[in-house]
This record gives sequence, structure tokens and C-alpha cells, in this order.
Amino acid sequence: QVQFVESGGGLVQPGGSLRLSCAASLSTFKIWVMGWYRQAPGKERELVASITGVGSTYYVDSVKGRFIIFRDNSKNTVYLQMASLKPEDTAVYYCNVVPSSADYWGQGTQVTVSS
Repeated sequence: QVQFVESGGGLVQPGGSLRLSCAASLSTFKIWVMGWYRQAPGKERELVASITGVGSTYYVDSVKGRFIIFRDNSKNTVYLQMASLKPEDTAVYYCNVVPSSADYWGQGTQVTVSS
């Protein structure tokens, strides 16, 4: 059974940093394109960043230059390093494959950016 477990969220002041982690119980993890998604209150879930098995990355324009996605295939884990956080980054953050699978959504981790 595929499971993604996200962690690392919290409350942070504007301009602060957080690192999110996602542990995946997914066989042949390294072949999958992995993504971080987020859903803010009243908004649709969006893909924030993705990374291929060999490290090619994609970022939505709103996070370029502030977020970095990376992965450790030996640990079946994907990370999202977030810096210069803004209040509009407040959301529940999820990881999933890309394109996403409805069967794989986990609980997510809440990120709140507020002073």
C-alpha cells in the first residue's frame, strides 16, 4: 500500500524558513516524479514544485527563487526547503506523485506564515 507521510510544517514569521519532508512507502521510488502540492483555504490544490528521479526540477512562478525541492532516493524521501516565506504561502502542504494520484493523498502538513 502506497503511503506518503508529510512532516515539518509549523508556524513561522514572514521571511522565515521551514523544511518539509515526505517519507514515501513506494516501491521503485526513484523512478517516480515527485511533487509538493499545497491547498490554501478556499482555493484549489496546486502543484508547487516537482522533481524527477534524476533531479530535474519544476517550480510554480510564485515560489521560484525561494523554495528548493530535493530528494534522497536511498531514503525514499522528498524534501521542500522553503525560505523567505510569505503569508500567501500559508496552506496545507502535501506530497504525491506527478501527475497526482487520488489514492495517494496523505494528511499533509500545515504551514502558517504569520506575525
